[in-house]
Amino acid sequence: MTTLFVLDVDDFRPLAEVAAKDPDTTVRRRGPYLEVSAPGAIRVERDATGRRNALWYSSVAAVRDGRVSRWDKSELVVVPTGTGR
Repeated sequence: MTTLFVLDVDDFRPLAEVAAKDPDTTVRRRGPYLEVSAPGAIRVERDATGRRNALWYSSVAAVRDGRVSRWDKSELVVVPTGTGR
């Protein structure tokens, strides 16, 4: 399971909300974080979050069982470890 952690504050919450629109993705609260999990890749389009650059690039607290394969002005993609893409 690929997991992305986002601090549960107003500035970062939209990232988890957008990710949750994927039916394979679950979001739950874990301490002060939102835990975004999926069996495959997690993809979040920046425009859908409404976040500007400073918030977009500081929104990820941690990744478990995955790695960031893309994080640019358009999209954040976290892939399962070992898939390469």
